[in-house]
Amino acid sequence: MTDPAPSTGAGASATSPFEEGHATVHVIESRTEYLDAVEAIAGGDGPVAVDAERASGYRYSQRAYLIQVFRRGAGSFLFDPIAIGSFAELQDAIVDEEWLFHAASQDLPCLQEVGLVPTRIFDTELGARIAGFPRVGLGAVVEQLLGITLAKAHSAADWSTRPLPQSWLVYAALDVELLPDLRDALAAVLEEAGKTRIAEEEFQAVLTRAPKPPRAEPWRRLSGMHALRGARALAIARALWTARDEYARETDIAPGRTIPDAAIVAAAAANPASKGELAGLKAFTGRASRSEIDRWWAAVEAGRTTEDLPRLRAAGDPSLPPPRAWADRNPEADRRYKAARAAVVARAEALDLPVENLLTPDTLRTVSWEPPTPIATETVGAALAVHDARPWQVEETASIIAEAFVAAAQEPAAESNTDS
Repeated sequence: MTDPAPSTGAGASATSPFEEGHATVHVIESRTEYLDAVEAIAGGDGPVAVDAERASGYRYSQRAYLIQVFRRGAGSFLFDPIAIGSFAELQDAIVDEEWLFHAASQDLPCLQEVGLVPTRIFDTELGARIAGFPRVGLGAVVEQLLGITLAKAHSAADWSTRPLPQSWLVYAALDVELLPDLRDALAAVLEEAGKTRIAEEEFQAVLTRAPKPPRAEPWRRLSGMHALRGARALAIARALWTARDEYARETDIAPGRTIPDAAIVAAAAANPASKGELAGLKAFTGRASRSEIDRWWAAVEAGRTTEDLPRLRAAGDPSLPPPRAWADRNPEADRRYKAARAAVVARAEALDLPVENLLTPDTLRTVSWEPPTPIATETVGAALAVHDARPWQVEETASIIAEAFVAAAQEPAAESNTDS
């Protein structure tokens, strides 16, 4: 636990480094301390700032290794989720409150794993995007709105480390201690810009968005796969990727820290005829490349002998070809998409929004490829809603997309009239 950081309003002078004056931070690891913290948080005021630190790039799992909570009137609390176990009491205490995040979509999955599930959020990263800020990282937004300079030095740290260094803990505490002031300042910006409703709908969409389905052939994402020739080389790469993934899962080590992608691709290209030949391959590197050589050789052998050879090319998107192919595959759709895309980009600029936040590219492509009939604002709006466009997005884009589709349909006739 730490005492609250000083409240700093917009326009305050920057402090560099702000972290130096921070109180010593303590990590809560016992149930008794945890329950005391929950009681204090429940007695605090206003929204609850929440953050989680993972060990991406170091561990296979995406679990939280540190959970930070701050509430005005209570202070900040840093929990070791592995030591604490159940967070049911904290969930019950704050479930009806607004939770504050910076980039909520990154933290929600690992918080859900320990039973922390919000019903209302305010996302300062997403809010900054909607406000039209050019830089939306926490440090940039804090500096712009609160006048505080943060040294974001530990964002890629191995948070599974124990004990955690005090400088890391201060960094982690500030990630939540500044969020209430940041939320208030950003809410004022959004209100002044007439974007409060937009932000609220986008925040709710983050909570309700379904997770992406797993990839059918994740091994094809190996870096350098383009260098492989022939189905047999692909089979070896697939077998090695699978063996690496299983080992990484067993040991909870990030796959790339066992054997890197380049080592898998090199082994698949070389197609070694023996374990000794694999071990002698200079490009077959990585901390587990020799200690687990039997595992890797078994995978190479499986790839060398399997009759279930992979396709030379991955199965394409079952719904749409890439836009660059539309002019040949579906000229009418190509004209619709280009006209609608230009209209949506112009509208995003007028609203001072990133175009992808006004309407996702996938949604625009899907509706452009197979538009509703008849083409009208109402039918286009219904089609956008089917593809998860929020009400505000439908209101801002349905009419301009419908108009663009109608104009695009008239282009061939216009060209024919000109030729005559």
